[in-house]
Amino acid sequence: MTALLCPDAFLSPLEIDAAVTRALAEDLGRAGDVTSIATVPEGTRARAVVVARKAGTMSGLPLVEAALLKLDPKASITAHHRDGAAVAAKTALLTIEGDARAVLSAERVALNFLGHLSGVATAAAAFVKLIAHTNARVCCTRKTTPGLRALEKYAVRCGGGFNHRFGLDDAILIKDNHIAVAGGIAAVLRRAKAVAGHLVKIEIEVDTLDQLREVLSAGGADVALLDNMSHADMRKAVELVAGRLVLEASGGITLETAAAVAETGVDYLSSGAITHSAPNLDVALDIAM
Repeated sequence: MTALLCPDAFLSPLEIDAAVTRALAEDLGRAGDVTSIATVPEGTRARAVVVARKAGTMSGLPLVEAALLKLDPKASITAHHRDGAAVAAKTALLTIEGDARAVLSAERVALNFLGHLSGVATAAAAFVKLIAHTNARVCCTRKTTPGLRALEKYAVRCGGGFNHRFGLDDAILIKDNHIAVAGGIAAVLRRAKAVAGHLVKIEIEVDTLDQLREVLSAGGADVALLDNMSHADMRKAVELVAGRLVLEASGGITLETAAAVAETGVDYLSSGAITHSAPNLDVALDIAM
């Protein structure tokens, strides 16, 4: 499994095991794969090839392996590529030899993971390519499929992108509603700074340049999130901050606008579209008896 992981990303084997176990349980239900049991003689062996039908960036191959080995621990899997690879259409990714019933029963779960995560990785790679001429980095958000966040954020890394926080517990991100409830920018930053550990970053969302000036005056923030600002205001924000804060642009950033946003000089672009709107990459498992 480790050999199939993207070398520039990280994903706990416990996440892989939990996701695959949950997905197989959902698909196999109480009686198992009744079609394969009814039509395939016990002990039949099968050889299959997992193929990328369309060009894209791979992510999810370790989950294909895990799904098959859950049902046939003695299966043989030969990898032709690993996660993070950019492949052409009709590329063979894995060759599988194992119990035919197990291969057929694991097929849909394996391909669901591979197609979805490769779609996310491919979307991330498209963003990365568009802003490669700048110093900006693209990152995902918490707009992920419930239960699949760790996997989708791993897929973003496979595509060359970066991860924002994984959850509410690993960074302080102060948004407009927090500011409203706490009584203003200075007050909310003072409260956050009082409880933040030395390894916890504090980010605060601003909608206007005047709010950004308040943040700079109050102190205590590490990152300012420029929410739905115009490109002109983003450029002014970069000049105003002059390197004192990390700047993240957010709000409706798409492939059509990414390059222009990055060219304003911000440090990060965050886009929920990478995970919540990535199209599935077309992949297949073909039996080659």
